[in-house]
Amino acid sequence: MNLLILGAGAWGTALAIQASQRHAVTLWARDADHANRMLSQRLNSSYLPGHSLPDGLTPSHAPLPGLIQHADLVVLAVPMAALRQVLLEVSPFIQDKPLAWLCKGFEAVEHTRNVYGLMAHEVQAQVAPAMLAGVLSGPSFAQEVAAGQPTALVAASRHASVRQALVNAFHADKLRVYANEDVVGVETGGAVKNVLAIATGLCDGLQLGLNARAALITRGLAEMTRLGVALGAKAETFMGLSGLGDLVLTATGDLSRNRQVGMALAQGRSLPQTLQSLGHVAEGVYSAGTVVDRAALAGVDMPIASAVVAVLKEEMTPSQAVAMLMGRGAKGE
Repeated sequence: MNLLILGAGAWGTALAIQASQRHAVTLWARDADHANRMLSQRLNSSYLPGHSLPDGLTPSHAPLPGLIQHADLVVLAVPMAALRQVLLEVSPFIQDKPLAWLCKGFEAVEHTRNVYGLMAHEVQAQVAPAMLAGVLSGPSFAQEVAAGQPTALVAASRHASVRQALVNAFHADKLRVYANEDVVGVETGGAVKNVLAIATGLCDGLQLGLNARAALITRGLAEMTRLGVALGAKAETFMGLSGLGDLVLTATGDLSRNRQVGMALAQGRSLPQTLQSLGHVAEGVYSAGTVVDRAALAGVDMPIASAVVAVLKEEMTPSQAVAMLMGRGAKGE
């Protein structure tokens, strides 16, 4: 099987490393210098240092039409903000090839284009509605996948051929891939968990204890499920890998950039300082406001996500946000 992964960040590289042990993989970088360094060093020192590139993995900056022509599956390992543009670039050449994206979040609102933030499958429906497409998501840190540590993901698509292509490409002894038809649920979970991880980071940064963390994760899962169901997802999806699984990992794992953002803010650092120190994208920062706006349009109450937005906008301090959440009136679970 010939795989083409577009985007040579940490996550795209980690999946390429794993898949190249069984398939021929081309890892495409938009920056030619980046591709050439990976090719000469057999290492992605910029985004995933410490993990050498197997012989079956070929870094490239070649023109996309030729690369797509020889690929059996195309995977977009780009941030949510870049998804629309990359889909526009590849759609003339994809034809009936399966394609999947890895990004998690809601597209930022541009009033000339859409009135609310779109999930990835909604962007694809605007750009290339006939495309055979889906999403690969779930609880996964790039460093652990690259190191071959056990991981489970979910491949979601309306098209059985896309789900099967993702399973064929990535399912292996140390990386399990489960198929799912609920694209809305999988993408909602992937987007909202990043925002909730910032909330958990705030909780941990304020040293509020494990009881508070457990409550926050549990009530956050309820928020995520309410929004997903309102958008057309199946409730049971949120008890799976892309819901509960990804939320627990991102909200508690030390490698989580979104959790690190919350912890830094709770410790008094400014948001610009925090993002600069991370050096990588923390999707929850950019999608938090869009998640809350989309929830409001759907008539869904998301107090935890709203509190995160208030902290990010400096409308509340972390301590005030926690006090606000704890001061809410009693209600049934």
